[in-house]
Amino acid sequence: MKPAQFQYAAPESVDEALAILAKYGGDGKILAGGQSLVPLLAMRLARPAVLIDLNRLADLDYIRAEDGEIAIGAMTRQRAVERSPLVRDRLPLLWEAIRFVGHPQIRNRGTVGGSLAHADPSAELPAVAVATGATMVLHRGKTRRTINAEEFFVSYLTTALEPDELLVEVRFPVRDSAGTAFDEVARRHGDYALAGVAAMVTVRDGTCRQVRLAFTGVGPVPVRIPDAESALTGRAPTEPAFAEAAHIVSERLDPDSDIHASAAYRKHVAGVLTTRALTRAVERATQQTDEDRA
Repeated sequence: MKPAQFQYAAPESVDEALAILAKYGGDGKILAGGQSLVPLLAMRLARPAVLIDLNRLADLDYIRAEDGEIAIGAMTRQRAVERSPLVRDRLPLLWEAIRFVGHPQIRNRGTVGGSLAHADPSAELPAVAVATGATMVLHRGKTRRTINAEEFFVSYLTTALEPDELLVEVRFPVRDSAGTAFDEVARRHGDYALAGVAAMVTVRDGTCRQVRLAFTGVGPVPVRIPDAESALTGRAPTEPAFAEAAHIVSERLDPDSDIHASAAYRKHVAGVLTTRALTRAVERATQQTDEDRA
């Protein structure tokens, strides 16, 4: 199929893009990498009055360390994140997860902001944002606001972005002492996850001090299970403790069934992935602690 007719705008500044958004509101659609939007246009599932192409906004393409965080511009290509030594060394969870996103051709064009704003419930980057406690920087007119990742994702393909707002930056806190791991199961590498988990664990004095788990593919938004996190906090990171957390995850998740997998299968897989991710995260946290002492 071919897209329905639309106007095309290619602003050369954030202010110009915001002015167009303010004019068209919900009838405008942002084009970043286009890896999700273009198929929707082709199938006429999206019918914007105007397509606002952000690819000339070089000011939104960056990765930099600022005040204990890694700030990533919304138009930063996923491939740039994958190749960034700064992300590899300071945000290993994002660096590990980004390689599960589609295929290299997809990551060459796909953007960090585009993936997050699209809010696909099976995507990897939203789960990483929730697991790390990232904040989104949203721009409207002359004002900016920040919102944490858990509040940003509202439902299937729905975020807290207002029609005239633009996601301009994502800020990931750096937790050098934490061990992290990402894992997922998909029908083929590069397909959307049937279930996946982003794990972050801090280990001190032989016990888990902070645990964060965010799941993808098992709900309308990235899902956290606080009871599973609490079951590990303050305990030694042992196989029985991981098994207990995995059991809680499988019991508390309430995913949908679809043509790709049943709800029961997703619940089971999420539990298995929990054990795997926690094991790797704790190993990395322990290694990091040993290196710090050395």
